[in-house]
Amino acid sequence: MAALSEFSVLRPASAADAVRLRGEHPASRFIAGGTDLVPNLRRGLVDAEVVIDLTGVGEVRELQQQGDMLRLGAGVTLATLAADATVRTQLPALAQAAAAVAGPTHRASATLGGNLCLETRCQYFNQSESWRQGNDYCMKLAGDTCRVAPKSSRCYAAFSGDVAPALLALDAEIELLGPQGIRRLPLAEFYVDDGMRWLALGADELLFAVTVPLVAGRVSGYEKLRVRGAIDFPLAGVAVALVRDGDTIGELRLACTGVSSRPEFVGGLDWLAGQPLDAAAFAAIERQIKRTIQPMETTTVSVPYRRRATPVLAKRLVGRLWDEADPEG
Repeated sequence: MAALSEFSVLRPASAADAVRLRGEHPASRFIAGGTDLVPNLRRGLVDAEVVIDLTGVGEVRELQQQGDMLRLGAGVTLATLAADATVRTQLPALAQAAAAVAGPTHRASATLGGNLCLETRCQYFNQSESWRQGNDYCMKLAGDTCRVAPKSSRCYAAFSGDVAPALLALDAEIELLGPQGIRRLPLAEFYVDDGMRWLALGADELLFAVTVPLVAGRVSGYEKLRVRGAIDFPLAGVAVALVRDGDTIGELRLACTGVSSRPEFVGGLDWLAGQPLDAAAFAAIERQIKRTIQPMETTTVSVPYRRRATPVLAKRLVGRLWDEADPEG
């Protein structure tokens, strides 16, 4: 692995100061845990003349309940999310997703914001400089062709963050801090289906916080497919949030990761409210997942396997949560 290129490090004391520095240094990048950025800098996949270190910004590390909402600073570590009592009991999908990321030492440093902004990945991109040069590069860096889909005009690198689908299923919103103040939007609107431009984040904005509603009676969970039982990014990940109303579905929200250039919220399931969780419901879940996801040749595991396995993973998770849920909601 190559040595890190030279860059300057700035350490703001506040989020507003961090945004100001970002505006003054357009070629800069924010860093918190650095578990994604530093390896990518070392490999030459990204570059930065200036790195803005957020570890001294206390505002982004706050985690607090505000009425029926939980507000999570973007700098909260994944280890903290996985261990927090409120997250574990009221938002288990989020706790499980955070606990599924990489290994313990990564989670101790990696942050919520970093995982939400994770660089898209592809077996043709996440390689050494010499490997990429030998293959004439790719569209995502230095080339003009997507190696996954050579006739395409866009990049198909996959988003593989674990936390995003959990928060999509839990109906989260985000706060973006820019020079004009806070901008709020649903998490689903933060992502774009393009492996090169996957975030709707302004060049002068900082992902500041995430707010998640605490819904009575809602159960949730997250599961992922990966080659190894730890460390690996998901080949496919599924998050489900469910409310059971007696013998019928009160609410069903589902999201996926690792199978498109953005985390995907699976729409088209609202009509299941008031319906039993039967064969027709499971068939609808599988049908909508297959309509939503777009697995491509971004990993060493085959596309057909990921396409078949994702709805199986989802249906198993829905079934488990249904059995765990209180029938009275």
